[in-house]
Amino acid sequence: MSVQEIKKQFEEAGEVCEKKPERLEELIARYGADERAGVRSLAERARKKLEVLEKERQRMWEMKRFEREYGTEGFICGIDEAGRGPLAGPVVAGAVILPEDEILYLNDSKKLSAKKREELYEVIMQKAIAVGVGYASPERIDEINILQATYEAMRDAISQLSVRPAVLLNDAVTIPGVSIRQVPIIKGDAKSASIAAASIVAKVTRDRLMEKYDSVFPGYGFAANKGYGAASHIEALKKYGPCPIHRKSFIGHFV
Repeated sequence: MSVQEIKKQFEEAGEVCEKKPERLEELIARYGADERAGVRSLAERARKKLEVLEKERQRMWEMKRFEREYGTEGFICGIDEAGRGPLAGPVVAGAVILPEDEILYLNDSKKLSAKKREELYEVIMQKAIAVGVGYASPERIDEINILQATYEAMRDAISQLSVRPAVLLNDAVTIPGVSIRQVPIIKGDAKSASIAAASIVAKVTRDRLMEKYDSVFPGYGFAANKGYGAASHIEALKKYGPCPIHRKSFIGHFV
């Protein structure tokens, strides 16, 4: 076969290597010692691809240790939030019960690119046993403070789940007013696959919402800054004053 034909085989096998790594393994075995340097290079790149995949699987095995530890008790749900710090917009909480099936590349949403978050969001929504999303509005944040509003959004997210979990894995907090067993984990979005998935759902949901608000309240740059205190956002806030989604309790230094 020509180098181009062999390259196409490697490319096709590479596209499905997460589900069928044996295809790449077969090609590596067949062409790893080929007399053509270009073919050997294809085999070497494929070998490295499989090494990276195996490393990721090992990382995800570690990321599911809490799920394995508490899994005998029933469904395990990860909880996390997005938007505690912005000057505008709601705080959003995600609650996710993952399937036993493998979902690779889950991580703290802040460590992922926007593109990767979007890709993983779609996978989570498709494969998860249950997903709940909760909100607390800017008005509610001003009324009861950001911490209590975050708890409220988390309780809302839990209530949206289609099945009741036995254990909640939370990112560092213990949510008051919840009868389900809770396990707070410091930096949990980087240690638990379920919390990481919840952080992605919360972040993507909130980012999409802020992008929509950008067209409703133009001038503040919500699509870019997502309501956080970027210099351009603060400048617009001083120039135009607050809009209906600004948190009055957060903007006293600027208005």
